[in-house]
Order: sequence, then C-alpha cells, then structure tokens
Amino acid sequence: MRRLGRHKLLALLAVIGPGVITSAADNDAAGIITYAQAGAKYRFDLLWVIVLITFVLAMVQEMSARMGTITQKGLGELIRENFGVKWAMFALGTLFVANLGVTVADFAGIAMSLEIFGLPRYITVPTAALVIWLLVVRGSFRVVEKAFMAIMVLYATYIVSGFMARPDWGEVFRSVYSPNLGSLHTRPDFLFLTIAVIGTTITPWMQFFLQATVVDKGVRVEDYPYEKLDVFVGSFLTDLVSFFIIISTAVMIYDANGGPVPIQNAAEAAAALRPAAHGYAEKLFALGLLGASLLGAAVVPLSTAYSYCEAFGWEIGISRRFHEAPTFYSIYTLCILVGVVVVLLPSVHLVNTMIGAQGVNGILLPVILVFMLKLVNSRDVMNGYVNSRTYNVVVWLTAVVLIAMTLAWLVGTLLGY
Repeated sequence: MRRLGRHKLLALLAVIGPGVITSAADNDAAGIITYAQAGAKYRFDLLWVIVLITFVLAMVQEMSARMGTITQKGLGELIRENFGVKWAMFALGTLFVANLGVTVADFAGIAMSLEIFGLPRYITVPTAALVIWLLVVRGSFRVVEKAFMAIMVLYATYIVSGFMARPDWGEVFRSVYSPNLGSLHTRPDFLFLTIAVIGTTITPWMQFFLQATVVDKGVRVEDYPYEKLDVFVGSFLTDLVSFFIIISTAVMIYDANGGPVPIQNAAEAAAALRPAAHGYAEKLFALGLLGASLLGAAVVPLSTAYSYCEAFGWEIGISRRFHEAPTFYSIYTLCILVGVVVVLLPSVHLVNTMIGAQGVNGILLPVILVFMLKLVNSRDVMNGYVNSRTYNVVVWLTAVVLIAMTLAWLVGTLLGY
C-alpha cells in the first residue's frame, strides 16, 4: 500500500503543471486591470460572474487537456485535420486577432507599470520588446520565465488585501447567490465589461497553449486523472485571485469614494493593495504588473507562432536559429512589433486598451469553443472519451450567451443607450 501511494504521488508530481501554469498565466496584466475596473465601477455586481465562469473555465480547460492526452496533437493540428485548411485558417485567424489584442495589452501593462517609476513608455516599451525578443530567439526564455513568475507575488497580496479591507462578507455572498440584475446592467458599458471579464478568464490562447503543453509533456491516458486534478486546481486558484481583486477594488476604490470611480491608471488601481502594502502599494503593484506583463508579452506571441507552425507542419523555433525556423520567428516578431507600435501611439489610453483587448477575447471565444465542442464530441477523434451531456450543455450555453451579449452590446452601442 505504501509503495502504491508513493507511485501515485510520483505520477501526480510528474503530470502536474500545465493546468496550474496556464491558469496562473491567465491572470496577466490586462486581466488584473479588467477585474480591478469591475470592482471600481460596479462594486460586487460581477462576483457572481466570476463564480459561474470558474466552473466553465474548469470544463473548457479539461476538454483541452483531454483532447491533448487522447490524441497527442495540438488544437490547431486537429482543426486542420478534421475541418480542412480553410477552417483551420479561420480558427487560427481568430486566435491571431485575439492574441494580438492580448499582446498589445501586455505591452500596455509594461508601459503603465514603469510609468509609476517615472519612466516614459517611448523608452520602456521598445527596450522591453527587444529584451523579450532576444531572450526567446536565443533560447533562454524558460530560465527567465521562472524569474518573471517569482515577481508576481501580487496575486497572493490581493487575497490578503481582500481580507484586510474588511468587506461586508454577508453582502459579498449575497451578490453571488442573489446578484443585482437591474436595468442598469443592460447598458452597453456594463455588458462589454462583463464580456471582458469572461474573455480574460477563458481566453482563446489558453486552449491552444494548454493542449500543446499536455502533448509536449507526454501525459498518458492512465495518468490523466492527475492532469484533470491539475486543471481543476489551476482553474480554482486563478479565479480565487480574480474574486479577491474585485473585492479589494470594490472596498478600496468604490466604497472609499462613495460610488463608481473608473480606473484611469496603475496608481489608481494600486489602491486595492493598500490594506496589505500600505505606503508600498504602488511599487508592489507596479512590480507585479510588470512581471505579469513581461511574461504575457513573451508567452502569448509564442503561443501564436506555435499554433500556426504545429497546424501546418512548419519548423518551430526556440531550439533553432532564425534561418532554421523563419516562419515561426516571423510570426513571433510580427506580434511583438504590432504590440509595440500600437502602445506607442499618442492617442492610446492604456487602461481602455487593456480592457478592450479582453473584450475582444470574449467576443471571439465562441468561435474556438465551437471547434472544440465539435472535436471533443467526435468518437473518431476521441476514441470514446467524448463529452458528457452536462459538459455539452454548459459549454454550448456559454458560447450562445456570449454571442447574445455581444449582439446586445452592439445594438445598445449603435442606438446610443
């Protein structure tokens, strides 16, 4: 029995990682700002969304991990094999647009975090882009990634701040099980922020990245229960942080000012950390935001390049030089250049750019969900490991609701509501 228990522990340690890492990376700079804006503008009104979307996130991530385990193929490759090149280009085009938005948001996070220290974006953003590009091209990215992850102590600090802010916990829990769904919340700005919250919780790039990571790690069917646990734990932890970001900003910004105060910059968002960090709140927030931004600015363009090259059999970089994987590095470089150029435009509002990118994620997410649902319910693809009815109902409903919310937002915006 002792030997059997030891075997299970070793199997768990060998498999654990893709789910937790992918979910943790999802709380990037744009995600932090989006959740902070939700608390600053609407107090606890979006907490119920976080709770519900946690279950959906766990299901969608589990679908990705299961497809990777059973097929040992990436999502882009499966789409090309089962739907053809045209549909693969459509799906990857959707991913490309969504990832460009996230990349722009991450460079906006770099600019915003370092502006707290008085450094102008016209210096910091190009410098950061060059450093990130050189690190990945030279193949030392994985070492630096660990350092970036260590910087992001901001996550734990938000949970501590949430408790130290002493919210009315009765009101917090009532907002979860009895949410405010009044007429105010049919307004386009609320609808778009809700779409952004969903889009930053379940992003299109996560599904491609997680499935590729599971394949790369060689997770076997017999070890899949441990990978499933990995995914569920990761989903819970990332949304626990999101939950407390909203609570912290609701108390420290909304309540402190007696009403909604839209966040305009990083210094204002840093107010959520004052219960735990006191006078160091701005600096701590800036460092956490910088770490999340650097990691995202490196990983998201990388996931775009990986997805295209895996789908079409092109050479993949990291371990190769530029001339050995020109397509891979060209896609990666293009994504970084677009992120830099957009953020350096004088008219760009950094906070709005970051939240807008997450809104685009939410709008485009149904496209990826539909492809995933088609694949994961195919017995030819999954060898019998298809979705349950509950999974299908929940994920299809999520896709339909997002489409309906997007249409309602568009109509409301056009009509000037």
